[in-house]
Amino acid sequence: MRLAFLALSFSFAALAQSTPADYCTQTGGTVYLREAVYGTNDPQTELPLAGLKSFCQYTSASDGSRIHILLETLTATKPTLAALAYYNKPAITGTCEGNPASCYCSQLGGSDLFGGINAAGGAWVNNNSTDQDLEACIFPDMSSIDSWGLAYNTNGIIRGIDLSKVLRYKPTN
Repeated sequence: MRLAFLALSFSFAALAQSTPADYCTQTGGTVYLREAVYGTNDPQTELPLAGLKSFCQYTSASDGSRIHILLETLTATKPTLAALAYYNKPAITGTCEGNPASCYCSQLGGSDLFGGINAAGGAWVNNNSTDQDLEACIFPDMSSIDSWGLAYNTNGIIRGIDLSKVLRYKPTN
């Protein structure tokens, strides 16, 4: 009888915890499943890849700006490289050619490039989202955040919402 009670109480505890998607919506975001697509600069040569990832999109009510973050990064309780970059706001250094957000992502040790630097392009795509093609900075620990949102944030500009209010990981110092 006691074992059955323990199993039953464990089930209730598991149900009480929200999923990453639930957490996104509970904190004011919208979940979008995105597909990795190579060649987004030419729709006739686009190549959908095997990657599918869910991102939480936060939209500012005042100016309509948006920021996107991978669900696993949003809900991680331990530090991730994406969250640390967002909190610490390392300065943009050096010079870049091309996309400044992509360059900043690379400077931080991440990448948002599909196939390296090339004219074909690539993105995390969802045709039902306002931002159909998302440039997401992915770090070696597999955490990910919107490249443009990260670049704006380092310059003190909040896009969407201030993620420090919703990231589950909170630095102690």
